[in-house]
Amino acid sequence: MDYANFKEILLSRRSVRKFEDRPVETEQIRELIDCARHAPSDTNSQTWEFIVITNREKIRAIEAMTWEQLHERAREAEARGLAREARLLVKSFGPYATAFADAPALVVVLATPYRSKFRERIFDPIGLVPDEVWREEGIKSSCLAAMNLMLAAHAMGLATCPMTGPVLLAEPQLKEYLGIDESRQINMVIALGHPAETPGRLPRKEIDEILTIIS
Repeated sequence: MDYANFKEILLSRRSVRKFEDRPVETEQIRELIDCARHAPSDTNSQTWEFIVITNREKIRAIEAMTWEQLHERAREAEARGLAREARLLVKSFGPYATAFADAPALVVVLATPYRSKFRERIFDPIGLVPDEVWREEGIKSSCLAAMNLMLAAHAMGLATCPMTGPVLLAEPQLKEYLGIDESRQINMVIALGHPAETPGRLPRKEIDEILTIIS
């Protein structure tokens, strides 16, 4: 195992929004999901599922429904006297929320219900936490799997961009369009493809800003 190589993969990964016009192969997708499924999870609950869309028409349909919901939110904001915010929502947030439109593949990352022997035998009988907490537990583990997928994609020479905009704006419409069961949550979508750009490194907080060591 080589730490230097791993750190180079970690530090050189970028969120890419422009992709070459060539497909991601099925075997590449399966390999990425294999990496994703080896992420750690709360009590090995593995609260993740993945839908990978490679049909360009379906990807653009998801873009369209995201824009539709964004414009609807903008109209509602404008009706409340928030015209400036409505314009910013469309002009500033819109392009970020739909930056997956030209990707050859779109990964829809799902969080499944958290279930474990601890929950069934101990947590639920004593009412340890509200049900909403278990929804959050599923999302946490699903995020770990998504990071595995994105790092593996970068190591493979592919690029990714994780986005929650379509989820914030159009989760009900997405679930209906893709036939996703109501018990599943859409955690994020990830644009996936061969990079057509290499964005520069963005500034990061210094270690001392984010680290506290208690000894």
